[in-house]
Amino acid sequence: MPPIVSVIGRKKAGKTTVMERLIAALKARGYRVATVKHHIHYGFSMDMPGKDTWRHAAAGADVVAISSPDRLVLMRTTPREMFLTDIVGRYMGDMDVVLTEGYARAETPKILVATGEEDLKLFTGAAGGEIVAVVSDAEVEAECRVFGFDDIERLAEFVEERFLRHGA
Repeated sequence: MPPIVSVIGRKKAGKTTVMERLIAALKARGYRVATVKHHIHYGFSMDMPGKDTWRHAAAGADVVAISSPDRLVLMRTTPREMFLTDIVGRYMGDMDVVLTEGYARAETPKILVATGEEDLKLFTGAAGGEIVAVVSDAEVEAECRVFGFDDIERLAEFVEERFLRHGA
């Protein structure tokens, strides 16, 4: 199973921006990267209303897939939320690393995107797993590595050293 690293933080803190830039930096280093976005609300849709796959799901299909020469997207109804390790084990085992956006309570190493010192207090102890790094442009004191939003290459190097070169 590939290592899983979760990017966590408050809404609008910059998690998606960090994810985008970290994915690009790891891909440039030659790694296969998978991502999982944790969505806490029921009934979300990846489709635009009115598109064929949306119509299939709206009609009641339990599994909807769309396939093209270079992509496969699969949506499946589930009786309960799947555990992160089940998702990764079943669908992402051939990746070098899995980055999640969210999953603050999962027992995975965390990169906290912090808007300030109060975020450290909010997420330390409340999150499952260890906070291994913080990304923030604010002055924060943490017991782990701290990176600015412009330090994504250094963050990618940290992820590579800690989770990819030596294993999880």
